[in-house]
Amino acid sequence: MAWASFPCQDLSLAGNGQGLNGSRSGSFWGFWKLMKGLIDEGRPLPLIVLENVVGTISANKGQDFLVLLQTLIDAGYRVGPMVVDAQHFIPQSRPRLFIVAVHQSIELPAAVVQRHPDPKWQPSGLARTQLSMPGEIKDKWIWWNMPHPPPRRLDLLDLLEDQPEGVRWHSQAETDRLLELMSPLHLERVKKAQASGKRVAGTIYRRIRSNGGTKHQRAEIRMDNISGCLRTGSGGSSKQFLMIIEGNRITSRLFSTREVARLMGIHDGYALPPKYSDAYHLLGDGLAVPVVSWISDHILIPVLTPNWVVEDAYRQKFSELQMILLERKNLVAA
Repeated sequence: MAWASFPCQDLSLAGNGQGLNGSRSGSFWGFWKLMKGLIDEGRPLPLIVLENVVGTISANKGQDFLVLLQTLIDAGYRVGPMVVDAQHFIPQSRPRLFIVAVHQSIELPAAVVQRHPDPKWQPSGLARTQLSMPGEIKDKWIWWNMPHPPPRRLDLLDLLEDQPEGVRWHSQAETDRLLELMSPLHLERVKKAQASGKRVAGTIYRRIRSNGGTKHQRAEIRMDNISGCLRTGSGGSSKQFLMIIEGNRITSRLFSTREVARLMGIHDGYALPPKYSDAYHLLGDGLAVPVVSWISDHILIPVLTPNWVVEDAYRQKFSELQMILLERKNLVAA
């Protein structure tokens, strides 16, 4: 299989609207040139997975999404789009579009497909989009049957470090500034958290909002024990702040890189780049590990396993490679 998580900037709602013609999101065509080369050689990959922001569905009035699907279908693939939000697995709101495309030569196990969309993975907006597609795309459309995960047990507070490394707590003036940037609606959320008498964690993004034709910077807080969607760390507006409310005591700071890694479902043993901006950039551009694992366990592997005719040959080659690497390691150690 091949997986392409190509740049989202030209497809996202906050982007420049150039879509697949943009210099960044248009890198999909470089990936597709490689896929087309394999197809032209008579060895198409059984599975191709595309991942991007949900805005891909509506970018350029839906034309970019249609082009992606039509490109796959013209090459002999059936297409199964899904929207999976990481918050079903980890305390981060991170909805993403996944297009799992299967070559027409592959026989699908009956258990992985269904006749109708599941609102958990194929929300109403995606179902409406499918109805508006040309007949050829409808005919090649797959509604994946993926089980629902168990209820998430971790909340935002569970992932926070008692003594975070690499970040400092804000001064009182910096915390007060965040509060000053909040609209009455968001300040009311803070007051409700104060009145609860509990330790509450909120996450803040600074955004530019228009009011009466005038643009203002606003600090917008969410208090639902879920982090906002992590973004690539570039510029002040992309940095997400943490605010801890305990009665009259309000403190704030940036997330540590280890906390950000936990919000992506990455275990604490994973080595992160030492520089804060490098680590945040890596994580903000990444995929939530539990989401990909769930798709892999319930769609990708079940589809591939019955068709995995060269599995034994690859296992033998892998074993030979392991032996060579082990011999070299022992030689270096000696």
